[in-house]
Amino acid sequence: MTAPSLSEHSGTTSGDETEQQYFVVIGDDAARRVCGHLQAAGTAVCHMAYPTDEALRRALVRQVTGVAVLFDDDAESLRYALAVEHIRPGVHLVVTVFDRTVADQLERTVPNCRVTSPADVAAPVLLAACLQPGLLALSRSSSGHVSARWEANGVRLEPYRPPRALRYRALVGKIRGQLRPHDGSSRIMLAGLAGLFAVLLADWCWSVTLNHRPPVEALFEAARTLATVGPATAHGSTGYVVFASIAMLTSIVFTAVFTAGMVDRLLAPRSIGMVGPRALPRAGHVVVVGLGQVGLRLCTHLQELGLGVIAVERDPAAPNLRLAKALGVPVVVADARDRFVLRKLGLPKAQAMAAVASDDLDNIAVGVAARAVAPELRVVIRAGDHEAIAETQSLFSIGIVHDLASLSAAYTAASLTGPEPSGVLTHGRRLLVERADGAFTQWPHAARCDHHPYGSHEGQPRTTS
Repeated sequence: MTAPSLSEHSGTTSGDETEQQYFVVIGDDAARRVCGHLQAAGTAVCHMAYPTDEALRRALVRQVTGVAVLFDDDAESLRYALAVEHIRPGVHLVVTVFDRTVADQLERTVPNCRVTSPADVAAPVLLAACLQPGLLALSRSSSGHVSARWEANGVRLEPYRPPRALRYRALVGKIRGQLRPHDGSSRIMLAGLAGLFAVLLADWCWSVTLNHRPPVEALFEAARTLATVGPATAHGSTGYVVFASIAMLTSIVFTAVFTAGMVDRLLAPRSIGMVGPRALPRAGHVVVVGLGQVGLRLCTHLQELGLGVIAVERDPAAPNLRLAKALGVPVVVADARDRFVLRKLGLPKAQAMAAVASDDLDNIAVGVAARAVAPELRVVIRAGDHEAIAETQSLFSIGIVHDLASLSAAYTAASLTGPEPSGVLTHGRRLLVERADGAFTQWPHAARCDHHPYGSHEGQPRTTS
């Protein structure tokens, strides 16, 4: 496949055309970055954080080129999107929605609406960073996965399949993770089960080898001993009678141990299995810290590639825990800044670790802890707009850092000003927007606008041109 061309995005237009370009941006922090992109392009922008209905009507009186609704709350985004469509039917509308069910309903209700999700925009970039050097993005297509790599003349797209060594290592890690309990209750339950099986096997072997009983009858006798009802007859030597008595008493203890572990697992919320896809892999896996929308998307993409994954979430009441369990993603509820936790997750034998929580400082702390546990591990860090990110990078390299706010803002601004892009990726300091034809456009970096994020609560829109 040939490398698609790379063109430079220009934000300058003629005076008449600039006056015709008028955008309305609704939202707080994420909207400020999009507003900054539009300002840098020389267009007129009306930015409102939480406008009243009257303020929204005033902002939409003149001819509007496009409207962006950017909130972290899906209900808030849905409310303003429907309000805009009611005031200006058919207007070009770009809305950020995380929940796919809500997104599908909104697109059916408002056909002129383009629904985007920062999690979907960022997932291909984070996925590529977790797998191997040189990959800029890894996205799904109808024919499989497609990777983006940088070459001298631009970005090259080519089909992708995980290397055989990586797939083999991940498979071995999944097999090794079966029947390897992670928590105390699972260990107690397996210990009780192993004790009961040992009693059963010992009684059966004694009956077959020393008492010369047929194997089936010996199994029946062993089951009666395990059930503490004793053998059917006191056949055999005195030694066997003593052994059977001790075995029955021991079975009572092991049964109590097994029952205690089983009850604890049934009553307590569990997101880790002992067998099956939710068992913790032991090698070749990716540890994803933070089970928000970004973390959940990354986990599912890794599973589609056949790789093992472990999600770590600090909040036991996180809304995505139940969804992750339904998708077969093992989740450990713990603080990933604790080195002891990272060691229990098999970090030294992992493929990579991605810190994608919503707090930049927490991600940095997790990255530093991961470096202390596994210095050679590939560490991917989600960044936003916190100044500490740049400061930490200037001190030492802790991992591959991706600014998700810039990716999402570039994607939204490109959706407003032109045809809907296919994706956004970064190479060094370059922001590259992928067009529908597979070509890439270099997109300028833009700072936040100077509007106060809460300046429109009282219905006063802020307009710049």
